[in-house]
Amino acid sequence: MLYLVLKALHLIAVIAWMAGMLYLPRLFVYHCEAEKGSRQSETFKVMERRLLRAIINPAMIAVWVLGLTLAWISDYWLQGWFLAKLALVTLLSAVHGLFSRWRRDFEADRNVRPARFYRMWNEVPTVLMIGIVLLAVLKPF
Repeated sequence: MLYLVLKALHLIAVIAWMAGMLYLPRLFVYHCEAEKGSRQSETFKVMERRLLRAIINPAMIAVWVLGLTLAWISDYWLQGWFLAKLALVTLLSAVHGLFSRWRRDFEADRNVRPARFYRMWNEVPTVLMIGIVLLAVLKPF
């Protein structure tokens, strides 16, 4: 029963993390279109900061803690699918770090990237998520 509770909590954390990781770069796209110092720009800053601090960061921590706990309980450490999944989750965490840095750039009115750049990055978490889910469900190797 403990395993199932941990797995459910892990899935809830994954959903929250992914929701934030898909929404934050979309906010960046809209933020690019707002004039620096405008009321709209300041609103985006608050939205981005709250999303990252209240949802994305705690969810990522929960995903890692619960996921590693599940791996330990189930002894997945040497299974190929798990190592590949772990690599993709590590890449997703690196993308999270990039999003955090870019949020700080917007906060300081230092963004120099166009909206198109963030539109492209909006797809990266989706691609990683697809790989992670396929590995976790199919366990192909």
